[in-house]
Amino acid sequence: MQNMLIFQSLWAMERRSAKYPELTLEENLEKIAAAGFDGISTHWTDRDVVRRVAGLLKHHDLQAEGQCFPKTIDDLKPVLEIAAECNVHHICLQPDVRLRRLEDCLPLLEGWQRLGEEAGIDVLIETHRDRMTTDLFFTLDLLDRLPDLRLLGDVSHFLVGREFAWPISDENHALIHRILDSSWAFHGRVASREQVQIEISFPHHRPWVDLFLGWWEYGFRSWRKRSGSDDVLAFTCELGPKPYAITGRDGEDSTDRWEESLLLMREARAVWARTAGWQIN
Repeated sequence: MQNMLIFQSLWAMERRSAKYPELTLEENLEKIAAAGFDGISTHWTDRDVVRRVAGLLKHHDLQAEGQCFPKTIDDLKPVLEIAAECNVHHICLQPDVRLRRLEDCLPLLEGWQRLGEEAGIDVLIETHRDRMTTDLFFTLDLLDRLPDLRLLGDVSHFLVGREFAWPISDENHALIHRILDSSWAFHGRVASREQVQIEISFPHHRPWVDLFLGWWEYGFRSWRKRSGSDDVLAFTCELGPKPYAITGRDGEDSTDRWEESLLLMREARAVWARTAGWQIN
């Protein structure tokens, strides 16, 4: 049976507060496990750090999304070596290059795909600002050239980058659907036209929350249709600290991001449940 795992970003656990001290890694993982998350998302680039994290994950029976930020094909090799030693559900690769020509991007993407296939580890290319995939149209052009490119969809960046007018047009919905149809995992945050991360518990932000829930529902249905009967989808709650999080005059978060992460987890699970037995027409 197809299943979905919901991860919590360790970056999102950072408080960056003058009032509240940071939790230790041990405390964060204890809190994440107790809340019912299935795993975490964190950097998978420092072998010593990853070994420490992996030991704690095993203790709590949690899985991991491993993040990396390569600039070259070879930059991915040590990440995959660490992943072979300390298992991950998948690698989230942010291509840390800003190339203007498709032809310069294709060898990198093909090389990263090849290394992942050789290692037997899922390597997914995240859609993210200030990366190769910063622009929606450029990323769609990449998909035209590499239709089998496996993305990790964080569409909050595209909404802000393109500043879609409200209500979202059918044309823009279709563009996002093309990204979702090539996404094999998802990062969860809600954006508006102007902010990459808004407070999902504010009633006046509900239209944006519903927009993203609708996009994720489309993406989940698309994934179900493309995937095997026993495959597992990963959805990461990634409500980051400031400056992603909106703050007040005192520099503190305007909401409790942990409580909003729990809300996002519940919303994502409800969307997943609604997609059971569905296929895209």
